[in-house]
Amino acid sequence: MNNYMTLSDAVWRSGSLLRQIVLVIAGIAILTAAAKIKFPVPPSPVPVTMGTFAVLVLGAAYGPRLGLATILGYLLLGALGLAVFSGDKAGLTYLMGGTGGFLAGFVLATLILGIAATKGWDRSIWKMALALLAANVAIYVPGLLWLNQFADGWAQTFTWGITPFLIGDMMKLALAALLLPAAWAIVKRIKG
Repeated sequence: MNNYMTLSDAVWRSGSLLRQIVLVIAGIAILTAAAKIKFPVPPSPVPVTMGTFAVLVLGAAYGPRLGLATILGYLLLGALGLAVFSGDKAGLTYLMGGTGGFLAGFVLATLILGIAATKGWDRSIWKMALALLAANVAIYVPGLLWLNQFADGWAQTFTWGITPFLIGDMMKLALAALLLPAAWAIVKRIKG
């Protein structure tokens, strides 16, 4: 299968280092802002935020390399103590807490979506939905495996780590599956 241009490449074609730095900084800022948008849910050590939506969209828009640089930069800044995570949290203690597996899953999701984008899946609602579903599974699996060590069994793990998120995550997936192909349509119309 051919490799396709990513959305970020289509919008800003320069392959310069400056472009990459600007996009990584912008992506980290978007991830940080999205992590601060919280929704009320039953008590859980894992907050419901728009962070997952930002990870999904940036992973597909940036591609695997730029997306990976962005998500790793975000996690590094958080590990170094900058309050980039939900609730103005930061540090290695937070990364090693209940949400740590989900944050690790962000890396996997970014790679899955970045690779899917280079295969042109971000231009089709249905292919993008499938890639987004796979990416969400890649967030849930390490997240739940990690969260289970803080819970009193798998029932509590699912109560904390899946139940409060399912409806919101399906809405985020649907929005991203519509948004990315629509963005491509706009870029194609503008660029001719």
